[in-house]
Amino acid sequence: MSETLFDLKNVRKYFTRGAEEIHVFDGLNLEIEKGDFVAIMGPSGSGKTTLLNMLGGVDQPTDGEISFSGDRIDNLSEGALANWRATNIGFIFQFYNLMPMLSAARNVELPLLLTNLSAKQRKENVATALELVDLADRTTHKPREMSGGQQQRVAIARAIVSDPKMLLCDEPTGDLDRETADEILSMLQLLNRDFGKTIVMVTHDPLAAKYAKRILHLDKGNFISEEVD
Repeated sequence: MSETLFDLKNVRKYFTRGAEEIHVFDGLNLEIEKGDFVAIMGPSGSGKTTLLNMLGGVDQPTDGEISFSGDRIDNLSEGALANWRATNIGFIFQFYNLMPMLSAARNVELPLLLTNLSAKQRKENVATALELVDLADRTTHKPREMSGGQQQRVAIARAIVSDPKMLLCDEPTGDLDRETADEILSMLQLLNRDFGKTIVMVTHDPLAAKYAKRILHLDKGNFISEEVD
């Protein structure tokens, strides 16, 4: 029996700019099941990144409910939300967001510094994550000493090192050539298929979206169509 991981009910989101209210979502509903791989597509300004930020607890809805494994997260305090995020969510961005002065291993270790793990356990977890993304031989390299694809693999290792349930990917291949992009997307597929990671990926690229199990098309704050693999 499938388990609903994320459940968004009648979510509304608007921003105030001066006297103007800008409505991004006006009653959005979405269910994401455990083990799903969802690609979200849509034109610029359709709300894709705002949705990803709300799923990750970085942004809160103006109204409506967001539940994770049956528990509401939209009404958590900042501290509780930060703890929830550190345990459950891994983020992967278009431009890697690596610390340039740190080695691959140190970059991957960063999320673990928020945990109670010993230095020895952190080192073991980092080694496992880098091996999983085929970078065991690059642990001491700094970002400038690696290609874009290798930097994104370091970013993926950082996202999975704390074993989160969910990976949120914002244009993860937007800065990569086609061949490297396909390698990264295949890695995400493997994490979804073999390690049970639930993935939501925002992308402009229809070829990237085909790696997902479901493609949702977002326009003007609403889902207008769905494709299922």
